Amino acid sequence: MDWNDLTEGAKAVLEQTRNMKNDQIQIVEFEVGFSHEYGEGSGAYTVSIQEEDYENLKKFVRENEYEEKYHMARNKNLVKIILLENDKIPDNLSEFPVFRQYKEEFVKKQEELAEKEALEAEEAERAKEEAEKPE
Repeated sequence: MDWNDLTEGAKAVLEQTRNMKNDQIQIVEFEVGFSHEYGEGSGAYTVSIQEEDYENLKKFVRENEYEEKYHMARNKNLVKIILLENDKIPDNLSEFPVFRQYKEEFVKKQEELAEKEALEAEEAERAKEEAEKPE
């Protein structure tokens, strides 16, 4: 199976495994049914990973024409795809961080963290202004 045969969602996942492949092992975790818009304005793009993308990835992992070897594991709608080193899964897989996550839960946590940081920055700015006011 060639790169050009992949669906857009499958390409989005695989591009993440390839981005840093010289940095040890790559793990990308995604949720089947995930859809989220990234960026703003003219640079905005949507990553959508649906069942057909999962099936496409499964086929690519089995039949790809490149040197890379992958392992894919699915538990309900959560899938991990791992770019293997030396064609095998390391014994200490849990020690490797997940490089990229396309999961609804992860996006929510990131948005909540960004909101919290924005609120803290506003509060710090207000406190600074209060401290600088002449009495």
